[in-house]
Formats: sequence, structure tokens, C-alpha cells
Amino acid sequence: MNRAIKYRVYPTAEQAVLFVKTFGCCRKVYNLMLADKIKGYEETGKFPVVTPAKYKEEYPYLREVDSLALANKQLDLQEAFRSCFSKSRKSKNGFPKFKSAKHSRRAYTTNNQKGTVAIKDNGIRLPKVGIIKAVIHRLPESSWVIKSASVSQESDGKYYISVLFEYDKPDIVYTVDKNNAIGLDYASDGLYTDSNGNKGTNHKFYRESHKKLAKEQRRLSRKVGNQKGSAKSKNYLKQLRKVNRIYRHIANQRLDNLHKLSTEIANQYDVVCVETLNMRAMANHGYGNGKATLDNGYGMFLEMLAYKLSDRGKYLVKVDKWYPSSQICHNCGTVHPEMKDLSLRIMDCTCGCHMDRDENAALNILAEGLRVMESVA
Repeated sequence: MNRAIKYRVYPTAEQAVLFVKTFGCCRKVYNLMLADKIKGYEETGKFPVVTPAKYKEEYPYLREVDSLALANKQLDLQEAFRSCFSKSRKSKNGFPKFKSAKHSRRAYTTNNQKGTVAIKDNGIRLPKVGIIKAVIHRLPESSWVIKSASVSQESDGKYYISVLFEYDKPDIVYTVDKNNAIGLDYASDGLYTDSNGNKGTNHKFYRESHKKLAKEQRRLSRKVGNQKGSAKSKNYLKQLRKVNRIYRHIANQRLDNLHKLSTEIANQYDVVCVETLNMRAMANHGYGNGKATLDNGYGMFLEMLAYKLSDRGKYLVKVDKWYPSSQICHNCGTVHPEMKDLSLRIMDCTCGCHMDRDENAALNILAEGLRVMESVA
């Protein structure tokens, strides 16, 4: 099993310069290899094998950075080609593209070779860089082995290192109580409604910071360099960092909230039943609630639930998205096609059932999830 822990780091000025050089060299090597592959295919009809070592004579500055970071870019390019041409993969990402200096993510990955990556009392050791001061908020177990470390710089300028550990999954002996189960129905105004009638959260972190963000973006639009292709002034870059800090604050608030909710559910219930939804498609469907849909982070919430339940020996059961959970009365099973209309918020059945449509859907998802679980078992 693998698990990554992300640490905030505080590099010195020299270390920060080396990080920036490594980001640039990784991008340079990736683009050079991709260009040579395209050229080789045009000349021979086959994609040649290229390695970062090929370019170190022509570009001596590539020797200044971690060679494993460059080697991992070769693996990334190979994976991009496999994803493009593999027939077995369901989704294709298209032909690999050149990396932009302005829009590419600032990150690189290095591998641990005989202790070249290590966690110290107040820092993390990396090849070429040395020990970087870090906030070690969590120590790994003694049996965990460091596999690699990924250095990244976020849009607000802060640096992070994500350390990947490998460990043997413990044999969890846990008796699952199927009566201790819950169903979750997605709700754009509260993340979810559960089968007990509870809402997930009332926070809309993007909307809560919308006025402050709009104010800083207006200031950004008046700085020299706001036009596309124009030179960016120092004041423009300074204001851009302010805008990016607000975006990062919103993202951190959302992640913190989702982690707390998912941990609470994983600790309390043995079986969690959910729908499989395409959140991106829902946000673009013309319902007029695209911001609310993306602000919820429901997809991240399900990913968190999946690994937290798995760690505890519990189950996340996914119900097919075409299951008409909102149209079926959970009490008598009568189908109400008119409930396709999202403006109808109450399930009102002839059997006497009168309740919120989302709570009714959550009860149906719970029943269907338990049925699916029984059929698989």
C-alpha cells in the first residue's frame, strides 16, 4: 500500500532558486523529448526512445539539478503516450502537449535511493537541495518506507513537499454491521442529504469570499500588464499573488471541511451508500447552479470517504447514477415520473408519504446500496 503525507516547507533563498531551476529544467527536458519524438516519427514513422542524458552536453545547466527529477519526466512522457494510444483505457487524454512556462504546474518528483530522501526532526532532506526546513505535523510509522518526494509551489508562492510511503496493509478484522448504514444523496445547497434527514454543510466558501475576491481582481485589472501579451509590472505580480492567496484560502477551507465531514461519517458508519455522479457534467448542464456544484467539492468528498472507509475495513457502496432514486417513493415503491422536475422539492405519495425529495432519495440510495452489497456478497 502507498500513502502520501504533504508537508509545508520553508526553503532558504538558495534552495528556492534551485527549486525554480529544477521546475524549469524538467519542463525543458519534457519539451525537448517530445519534440524529438515528433521529429523522429515524421522521419521514420516510429517514435524514438529519448532520455534526458541526450541533452546535457548541449544544455550544461541540466547538470545543476537532480537527475532523478529529469528521469521522472521521461516516465511522465511515456505515460502520456500510453494514455494516448492504449486501446484498453476508457478515456484518452489526446496527444501529449508541450508544457508552457506560464501555465504549467511548478512541481517535480525525486526518488529515494539509499536514504537520499529522509525526514528529520525539523526538516526534509532532498538530493542536491539538502535539508529544507519543514513543519513535520505527522510522523510516519516506523515500518513505512519512503519511496519518493514531490516538490511543488502553489500559485500563492508557498512550497510543499509530498512524501510517498510504502507499507504493508495490516489485516483489519472488523465485523461490518449492515444495520449501521447510511445513504447520501447529493444536494447542491448542502453537499448532501443523508437518510436520517441531515444536511452535510451550509458553507459555500467561494461565495463567502466572492466580494473580497472581486475587489482584489478589480485592482488587478487596473495594473500595468493586465493585457494579454503585455509585460507584467511588479505591482501587477504583487497584486496577482494577493488574488492567488484568496483562491488558496478558499481551497484550504473547502478541504478542511470535507476532511472533517468524511472522517466523522467514516468513524460513525460501517456502510455508506452514494450515487456515482459526473459533477463536471452537472455543473455545465444549464441548471444555473454551476458555481454551487463546483464549490461543494462532492467528488473530492467521495474520494476521501472511499479511502477512509477502506482503512477502517468498512464499505463505500456506489449506486448507478441512472437509478431513479428521486422518483421512487421509499415507503411503497411507487414511481413518480413528475419528480424529474427539480423544482418539486416534496415527495407527496398516495400512500401518505410526505417528505423532502432529497431525504427520500437518500433512503432509496441506502436500500439500493444494501441490495447491491448483498448481491455482490
